[in-house]
Amino acid sequence: MNEGIRILVVDDEVNSTKLMKKILSKNGYIVTEENDSTKAKELIQKNIFDIVVSDMQMPGLTGLDLLKAKPDEILFILVTGFGSIDSAVESMKNGAFDYISKPFNMDEFIFKVGKATEHFKLNKQINSLRSQVEENYSFSNIIGKSRKMQNIFELIEKVAKAKVNVLIEGESGTGKELVSRAIHFNSNRKEGPFVAINCSAIPDNLLESELFGHTKGAFTGAVDTQLGVFEQADGGTLLLDEIADMPYNLQSKLLRVIENWEIKPLGSDKTKNVDVRLISATNQNLRDMISRKKFREDLYFRISTVSINLPSLNERKEDIPLLVNYLLNKFSVKFGRTLSIDANGLDILIKNDWKGNIRELENVLERAVISSTTDILSKKNFKFLQDVIIQKNPFDLDNVSGDIKQMEKYYILKILEENSWNKLKVSQILGIDRKTLYKKISDYGLE
Repeated sequence: MNEGIRILVVDDEVNSTKLMKKILSKNGYIVTEENDSTKAKELIQKNIFDIVVSDMQMPGLTGLDLLKAKPDEILFILVTGFGSIDSAVESMKNGAFDYISKPFNMDEFIFKVGKATEHFKLNKQINSLRSQVEENYSFSNIIGKSRKMQNIFELIEKVAKAKVNVLIEGESGTGKELVSRAIHFNSNRKEGPFVAINCSAIPDNLLESELFGHTKGAFTGAVDTQLGVFEQADGGTLLLDEIADMPYNLQSKLLRVIENWEIKPLGSDKTKNVDVRLISATNQNLRDMISRKKFREDLYFRISTVSINLPSLNERKEDIPLLVNYLLNKFSVKFGRTLSIDANGLDILIKNDWKGNIRELENVLERAVISSTTDILSKKNFKFLQDVIIQKNPFDLDNVSGDIKQMEKYYILKILEENSWNKLKVSQILGIDRKTLYKKISDYGLE
């Protein structure tokens, strides 16, 4: 349980350090003893120990001197003589994890070192998770070498350093939440919470409570007090995804909050101050919605101090090879394989029309990986996509292979799609009656 935990015990009394080493070693710790406080300081500053247990009063440097010299990661336990409360208080103020009074009980000694061990392990886990999160949402994981994406990177870097409201616009699947998290984790708010809420996924009558919270009994079913996302994100960043779907009457309440950064939970007569960086995201055209009185113009200007417009995947196809490589590396780890793609397979992906953007590309690749019996993906692994490409290019002779019926099938499909499947209009364009059109649609399996 304690394997790998490195402890330095420091005391000018040799018998004392030998005893501590013997006890700690029996409990699985890796222990080094040092009786010279000056040498102990040199060891501590090398940052090779997890925990230091040091006597307070020693010739040369005191335990407090060693405490002040330690790197932040090391946990320090000071041993104080004669039950000196003043020394103990001083040590805690200077960053000691705990203290033990002499003469100390061995059970108490092991207990306090055990507490320090658990604390050290917990900190290590937290730091590891934080590093993973920061790595996952760093700029390096927003893939793109195209000029459009390079401009986005430059803008994100500038925005991350300033507390401004940000509006991220782009089609579904372009990575709006990923950009939001990149802004948060590259800002001075990264130690604070990142909270995201999808405005379209919550019923209109519950969205206000989700945003601002409610008190117990505020409405039927409010059996307890609940914090809203603004309060949950206090000191950090709040992402309001799909903000275009927020009810019009609630938009005015949101506007008031943004103006003074005060919220009033449902059922409460008291306001609360919040410190939040607001990021909003949408896949709709807010200016068009403003003209149709579906979105408040004054709210639009409040949430869009800076606007970031993410390009669709079709607008940056030169990034597809990079994205494919990144995703295949991800799937290699997930499935325990060494995955790659040949030129013909990559060509299929570059030619495809990616209406679902990066999210669709990821799904297509994962489907191909799962169904492939080899680790090198090729054209045959994307046969399910080739049918789509044929439909989009019905007069490509390489695709239809001179088959008149196949040409007719894709021509009918093309006219149907161009006219939003208005069968009356399509039958007129094709010069056939609707009954014949319905039969051809059925024969060709076009529905």
